[in-house]
This record gives sequence, C-alpha cells and structure tokens, in this order.
Amino acid sequence: MNWFLLVVAGLCEVGFTYCLGRAREVEGLAWWCWMTGFLAFTLASMGLLARVTQTMPIGTAYPVWTGIGAVGTVLVGIVFFNEPATFWRLFFITTLIVSIVGLKTLS
Repeated sequence: MNWFLLVVAGLCEVGFTYCLGRAREVEGLAWWCWMTGFLAFTLASMGLLARVTQTMPIGTAYPVWTGIGAVGTVLVGIVFFNEPATFWRLFFITTLIVSIVGLKTLS
C-alpha cells in the first residue's frame, strides 16, 4: 500500500507542476483557479509523502517521489508545453527511471 501511495504522491507532484505551468500562461480568475489546483496537488503530494515516510525509509521514499515528479514533469513539459525532446534529455530521464526501479527493487 505504501508504494501505491508513494506513486500517487509523485503523480500529485506532476499535477502541481502542470497547474503551475498553466497558471503562468493566464491572468485573472483563470490564474486563481490554476493556483488553487497547484495548492491542492501540493498539499496532497506532501501529505501522502509524509504518510508514506512513517513506515518507509526516507532515503527510499524521497528519491522515488522526486524521481516520479521529475520524470512526469519532463513528460508533461514535452507533451503540453512544447518543450524539446532531445536525445540527451530523454536519455537522462531514462537513467532516472532505471534508478527509481533499482531503489524499489532493493527496498
């Protein structure tokens, strides 16, 4: 169950970065709506991470959480914000994924 919650926490991190990216493109009420989403995803992500670290080593949980967030945010940037998908960028994201899988395997 902790691994499931950790993945959800990482996906919430991706959610808050997506909201932040959208908020920078708008003004007025739309900005407030995206920032509300940002705050909601941030609270959910941090709360789930705190819950997971009660029974999982922080040295495993935190890198996995940030890794999911980093990989997801890069993919969101490529898909939704037209950021470049260069060979080296994808190569290093792949190495990050392999490292996350390695941490889960060893835990």
